[in-house]
Amino acid sequence: MRVSDILRIQDKALYTVAPDTRLSECVITMADQDIGSLVVMDRHILAGLLTFSEVIRVLARRQKELRQGPTPPVAELRVSHVMNPEPIVAQPDMDLHVLRSLMVSHHQSYIPVVARGLLQGVVSFHDVAKAVHEQQSFENRMLMSYIGDWPAPEHAVR
Repeated sequence: MRVSDILRIQDKALYTVAPDTRLSECVITMADQDIGSLVVMDRHILAGLLTFSEVIRVLARRQKELRQGPTPPVAELRVSHVMNPEPIVAQPDMDLHVLRSLMVSHHQSYIPVVARGLLQGVVSFHDVAKAVHEQQSFENRMLMSYIGDWPAPEHAVR
């Protein structure tokens, strides 16, 4: 299975923001759309990635700073100050096992997919887990069908 296979079956829209977008607007979009990342684009070029992890980190850092004195409100922060400016990227033809290894080794739950400089989508760790689960379930059903008299599972998950 390839990254392009995951992109093809995704049912999510792709959300992007500009680097000068206020963090508060991003948090509202992420909450309203129930998404964990926003791709940061600057003149149609991938500039970074904002995930809930960066948001939580900046909130924690600001809370610690508040103990030492006044700081500017988090709502006034711009995405460019919080985003990951160099996210790991995947290509559509990348094997799913390679992608999963990259996500684990770089501790990155969301990875933009880029082909020939153009953003194709974002793949989450959940998307990868779901694709692997569905592939293994299909293979198991095919093997059981091939064997023929294999007992039906008591609690089949489809």
